[in-house]
Amino acid sequence: MDPSREGALVDAFVSLADTLVAEYDVVDLLSTLSEHSRDILAATDAGILLTGADGRLEVVAASSERSHLIGLMQLAADEGPCVEAYRSGEIVAVRGWATIYARWPRFATSVRELGYESVLAVPMRLRNERLGSLNLFFDRDLAASAEDRKAAQGLADVATISILHEQTLKEQTVARAQLQRALDSRILIEQAKGVIAHAENVDMDEAFRRLRVRARDSRARISEVARELIMGSSGDAERSERPGDPSF
Repeated sequence: MDPSREGALVDAFVSLADTLVAEYDVVDLLSTLSEHSRDILAATDAGILLTGADGRLEVVAASSERSHLIGLMQLAADEGPCVEAYRSGEIVAVRGWATIYARWPRFATSVRELGYESVLAVPMRLRNERLGSLNLFFDRDLAASAEDRKAAQGLADVATISILHEQTLKEQTVARAQLQRALDSRILIEQAKGVIAHAENVDMDEAFRRLRVRARDSRARISEVARELIMGSSGDAERSERPGDPSF
């Protein structure tokens, strides 16, 4: 690999790593990725398509309005090298308007109007999970070399792993919060069982059964019914401890 390109790739990886702070901005990460990819591969423009929550592709980063527009045109036509790279999970390299027209006729006229001569589209994927595609556009007729493909895929992989890692951390955080809520709820439930067992003279198993029945009847969570029961019990205890009004 060209030493200058190798150094540029290292700088790009360091720059991308610097963005991976807590609660980092994914759009900023992808914008940085597209800019580095454009510069390292001497492309005219770069852009990134990413799947949204509904599974549809969206343009999330573009180095210019022109590359943003070509991304939108591919989505509107539902075809093109960037869309195909995402769907196939394989690198798509195409050069020359005639070749583009032969493969994606609906999309081809847009390419000609925008002046791009070749496209290198790289999937953002990890094993069977695909997130989108990193796309490089050239004003010249260029055949992407094996080195170009390897460098572009490496950049795309770094961003993909970063995004998936962030998602995993968020999922773990949600899971931990849910576990803590369950633990906190269990304490309330045990207290409520004791209240029912004492007030209704039943054992703890029967108390829990009655608590569940109350929750189902009120269509509320068991922990919510338990909290209300405990608060009500506390209020009753406070009232019973107050001295009564004097009699005359």
